[in-house]
Amino acid sequence: MKLVRYCSENREDYGAFLVDKIVSLSILAKSMDIKLPSDIENFIASESQQIKKLKETIQKTEKTDVRKVSHLATSTKILTPIRYPGKIVCLGLNYRDHAAEQNASIPNEPVIFMKPHTAIIGPNDSIVKPSFVQQLDYEAELAIVIGKRAKNVPLSEVHAHIFGYTIMNDVSARDIQFKDKQWTRGKSFDTFAPIGPYITTADEFEDISNLLIRTWVNGELRQNSSTKNMVFDPPEIVHRLSRVMTLEPCDIIATGTPAGVGFAMKPQKFLKDGDSIRIEIEGIGILENRVAEENAVT
Repeated sequence: MKLVRYCSENREDYGAFLVDKIVSLSILAKSMDIKLPSDIENFIASESQQIKKLKETIQKTEKTDVRKVSHLATSTKILTPIRYPGKIVCLGLNYRDHAAEQNASIPNEPVIFMKPHTAIIGPNDSIVKPSFVQQLDYEAELAIVIGKRAKNVPLSEVHAHIFGYTIMNDVSARDIQFKDKQWTRGKSFDTFAPIGPYITTADEFEDISNLLIRTWVNGELRQNSSTKNMVFDPPEIVHRLSRVMTLEPCDIIATGTPAGVGFAMKPQKFLKDGDSIRIEIEGIGILENRVAEENAVT
């Protein structure tokens, strides 16, 4: 199931994305006398058997009844799926091809850093380029959404702690990142974490070890890789991170980016005002955003 947070008629809600429409789960549940949490964050935290029940409910409901509680996707504002995650944990150098394009060694432990939730924006929102940032860059990343508290989780039990997957663009100010020699400031500006468009629940995937991941900038294909190039795959990442910190429901883990980022190209190609970035991950969806200069934002 693809879960989406959206705004319709000035009201925020969450629902199931079905091809060309969004089914309001709160309204559907009410009509079927099923109790659901009021927001997606609490739904994720209390998920247990909810997803299976919802799938069965939608399948059993008459098409006309589903339409009554649905919104056309094309006329609905899609929001970032999680607005206030407890933490956003990011991995660096987690793709072999990305490490190779930097002439960097493959890490033997996950290289991690954090982003603040204030960096989050949704699909089609503007990535704001501060006037003093000269080297703005993109990074397409598969993001894990944690569904169950995880501490010292054995690898064999990790699947029970992953709610689903979404897309994150780890936007980076390279001039600041490389000047500081650590990554927090250059990756933490407001709007530097576009996330969405929805969460695809983990039960939709038999295997996530070979998903296509691609990025286009103004229609030019820049990144074209696969999750098979990851150094640490999602289960290994959750296992190892849970030995460092307690992972909680709605935490987001960005799993690194493949080769093709702007700073590694020859010549380098950084983002500028008006540029369009389109990220697609197989089975997850498409995340699109544009760049806007800070002084051009109204």
